[in-house]
Amino acid sequence: MKKALLILFIFTFCNQTSFAQKETTVLTIKNTVNAPIINKNIYGHFAEHLGRCIYGGFYVGDTSKIANTDGVRNDIIDALKKLKIPNLRWPGGCFADTYHWKDGIGPKENRPTMVNKWWGGVTEDNSFGTHDFLNLCEVLGAEPYLSGNVGSGTVQELADWVQYANFGGKSPMSDLRKENGRTAPWKVKIWGIGNEAWGCGGNMKPDYYADEYRKYATFMSDWENTGGLMRIASGASDADYNWTETLMKNIPGNMLGGVAMHHYSVIEWNKKGDGVDFTEGQYFTTMKEALKMDELITNHAAIMDKYDPEQKIALVVDEWGGWYDVEKGTNPGFLYQQNTMRDAVLAGATLNIFNNHANRVRMANLAQCVNVLQAVILTDKAKMILTPTYHVMQLYSVHQDAQLLPITIQSPVYTYNGETLPALSASASKDKMGLVHISLVNIDSKKENTVEIDLNELGIKSVSGQIIASSKLQDFNSFDNPTKIQPIAFKGFEIKKGKLKITIPAFSVVVLEGK
Repeated sequence: MKKALLILFIFTFCNQTSFAQKETTVLTIKNTVNAPIINKNIYGHFAEHLGRCIYGGFYVGDTSKIANTDGVRNDIIDALKKLKIPNLRWPGGCFADTYHWKDGIGPKENRPTMVNKWWGGVTEDNSFGTHDFLNLCEVLGAEPYLSGNVGSGTVQELADWVQYANFGGKSPMSDLRKENGRTAPWKVKIWGIGNEAWGCGGNMKPDYYADEYRKYATFMSDWENTGGLMRIASGASDADYNWTETLMKNIPGNMLGGVAMHHYSVIEWNKKGDGVDFTEGQYFTTMKEALKMDELITNHAAIMDKYDPEQKIALVVDEWGGWYDVEKGTNPGFLYQQNTMRDAVLAGATLNIFNNHANRVRMANLAQCVNVLQAVILTDKAKMILTPTYHVMQLYSVHQDAQLLPITIQSPVYTYNGETLPALSASASKDKMGLVHISLVNIDSKKENTVEIDLNELGIKSVSGQIIASSKLQDFNSFDNPTKIQPIAFKGFEIKKGKLKITIPAFSVVVLEGK
């Protein structure tokens, strides 16, 4: 009897081993010459006057003991330069449609105060304004993305802002700019015409907003930028496909550079859950919402294709990221939350989706840059830390302006409570130096997954890699332990007979470089 049981055990073990070997996922990468370029602006960021993003985040004032350049923290400047930040959106968000730009220019002591009605009801002194922001973008080497006030502003106000920022000749606005210390125009190319017009930007109906957009766009003339301005329409929330259809149908293509779309990975709007103390069920739901980005982009892009088959108009996902309850003891209007391995995985999977839709998605902005929502940087007085999301975006920066390499993958599933999600996410590109980069994400909270890639078509002979991983999903970088999560060398792969076999740990992000 014992001998029979032993034989049965050996038979079962061998079968399980064989089955495990069959679970290897084949990832096919095509070296396609006519594939689109992954626009660097997909890796953009967002800085709203919200909580401690600007004041107490970016901006500490030029009298601060914290090292700064014209009031902006030097450590943040250095970190964003290393991130290769391509563009920065400002001043909002909901704040944009209450912001009057002329209140933020001229001598700081003469600027009027304002109440931030959307975010905490705090009083702001307008000490950080147009010059501060546009000069910061110059220092960062980033394209400024200015959000114009349509909700409470006027056509003349936005037209004047364009002239103030961009006109090099003599005019009332260019003269005013020179009086305020700036001779050369900044030549701002990217302009948003309102924000969330369906909500905080005015609770407009799509037909009404389309007409408003046409009016504002008409008076935003510019002769300074080659090819003119990139004017971006306030786009849909999530799956509001009627909004996109209405804009595309009613706004001429020559007036429209991009259509925005916002999607946050939220468990429930009235019960978002804690940023650190979350369950596997909450993690699963967050990832389900994050992966929904692919469906949203596919469907919005299909509508855009009907009216713009040549894909000249960009889909701009200028607000995305995880949104949780604020950290305990902080102002609920400031949206300050911690950033864990959940956020690293969310960022990696979302960026893979953007990369794979590079033919239509040509700009995106993570919400937000410092101290708000899924921030890449957190500050506490003089201290500053880089979050797991920062490290993911830094690893993924290799995809900026590289040619997409289309992939095919039949992902294994991540199962929780009877529901399933694709466990693996991937994207690949080839840069101008001929280096191939493959970014891989395993969202499974418990199980590692194995991937096999045929390198022969890509002509790759050697591979190196980095990984972002940790022992718990809830792990994060704190001010006491700021480097708990950071990229380290990845060795979990082997090459045999031109096949690359990769073992990706649970809830981790891997970026490989092949040459």
